[in-house]
Amino acid sequence: MLEKRLKAITKGEKTRAGIVNCAKQLFYEHGYGSTSFSDIVDASGLYRGNIYHYFKTKDEILQAVIEQHLADFRGLMAQWDKEIADPKLELLAFIHMITGRQSELAEYGCPIGTLNTELGKDRRDLQQAARALFDLFRDWIAARLVEMGYRDEAASLALHLLGRAQGIAVITHVYQDAKLLQQETGQLEAWVNKL
Repeated sequence: MLEKRLKAITKGEKTRAGIVNCAKQLFYEHGYGSTSFSDIVDASGLYRGNIYHYFKTKDEILQAVIEQHLADFRGLMAQWDKEIADPKLELLAFIHMITGRQSELAEYGCPIGTLNTELGKDRRDLQQAARALFDLFRDWIAARLVEMGYRDEAASLALHLLGRAQGIAVITHVYQDAKLLQQETGQLEAWVNKL
């Protein structure tokens, strides 16, 4: 009996995760406003009723997408913290994360940047939840800077680094130019190396 129940939980968790992953990709490629609940149903391959079992609204799905992004980025940062002893090298790993997604950035922009920009225009209530993604990066970067001895300047330097990274993503997307991404991230790496 317990074994069947555990399998059901696992299957349900897989189904929910599949819905979230489909929505995450659709929101990234098409935008939150341009993605309908029906689009998510179609992409997931599930019946609408099955999705309603997990999510009643597209806003609930968005919240789950944000939570998934947060979990993914927390996991990545924890991995950096575990594997990289030097905080400056951790900041460079953050920059390398940008260059590792160059084709996606050129095509669609930054997933968290575009989401926040879109929601900030007419869905401020939802944008507050999405902002947590930026807060996560800002706080993690600031903590690395404190480790490097920039206690008083950590908050402003963290926003500067995060702002430059977002600017690079926007410019790469606007010009659809991966070479531009390489050039700009190279300059950002040089800036970090001078810290």
